[in-house]
Amino acid sequence: MTLEDLGWNDAFAAEFKPFIKKGWVPARLIRDNKITYGALLEGGKELEVIMSGKVYHDAESDAELPAVGDWVALDVGGDDEDSVIRARLSRQTCFSRKLPGKSSEEQVMAANVSVVVVVTDAGSDFNPRRMERYFMLIERSKAKAVVLVNKSDLFPDDLNQSAKEEIQALTAEADVYITSAAKNEGLEVLKKYLAPGVSITIVGSSGVGKSTLVNQLLGDEWQWTSEVNELTGKGRHTTTARELLVLEEGGILIDNPGIREVQMWTDETTLRESFADIDEIAAQCKFHDCKHGTDKGCAIRVAVESGELPHDRYESYLKLEDEVAQLKKRREKRKMNVERRAKRDHKVKARNLADRIDYEKRQRPERY
Repeated sequence: MTLEDLGWNDAFAAEFKPFIKKGWVPARLIRDNKITYGALLEGGKELEVIMSGKVYHDAESDAELPAVGDWVALDVGGDDEDSVIRARLSRQTCFSRKLPGKSSEEQVMAANVSVVVVVTDAGSDFNPRRMERYFMLIERSKAKAVVLVNKSDLFPDDLNQSAKEEIQALTAEADVYITSAAKNEGLEVLKKYLAPGVSITIVGSSGVGKSTLVNQLLGDEWQWTSEVNELTGKGRHTTTARELLVLEEGGILIDNPGIREVQMWTDETTLRESFADIDEIAAQCKFHDCKHGTDKGCAIRVAVESGELPHDRYESYLKLEDEVAQLKKRREKRKMNVERRAKRDHKVKARNLADRIDYEKRQRPERY
């Protein structure tokens, strides 16, 4: 197994050059064990490694700490020594979301992936508004978006086709397919995107067939799959932690646990790009400061009333706009708190240093 099989490229090699003289080696993180990490080296050797204190303290947030999919500079220890992560290389892509709840923290779901595959179905899991959120996160990550409308064998053809068309209408950049993991159709689609060194990640709700797809990709019953509740369409996803897996036929898979909440971690620019159709309509309003309510000459109101702009899509836009604004406010507040804490710590250190110097002057005046 070469480094290139693991996703290594010229950009990573150039960034790694300064570490070669130190005797460190490149490795890709395949597992996060909370306290330790699983790391894969050239040749396929796997090590359990720890993070250095410097890497931990240099990170300004948890999202900057090493994550599954990251390339790191590894100081390989001896027989009785720990192997230590000394540095994390820059991420070329980063698929992340906001941590659930009122947090302002980013959660990295997969680092350095080229393709993000979202699995859904035409039944109880189908939700265009949630898909809009996925597309915004994928666009921000700089990865390619692929959607599988899975379990097609359980639903009528017209329902599957309708779901595909509605998802495709949200963005022309995504590739959308109707598949059935039970018939290996999803496997054939995924093979189009897999090649040596290419990393993909599969995300989606529990019970949509993700584990079945992973089993098929690995050619083995890597994860057992549980039965799905007939009333809710939900099942228990068997992936409990993120893990990077190298496929025998070439390609790399980062599997994710089922996602219940697609919390936004994005910015206003990505929001505007994802809803460019609404911005185009808004540009036709009579007044540039139109509130898009009862204002005279409001193009948005006319478009919603005529059906040109679906009401639920516009409501989704307003909700996402509010979430992005709230996230921005929380991030700015957190930044202020961090800066305030840093200034306070600096003053405490300066005061302690002054006290120590004053004490030494009194104890050893001859040195001063």
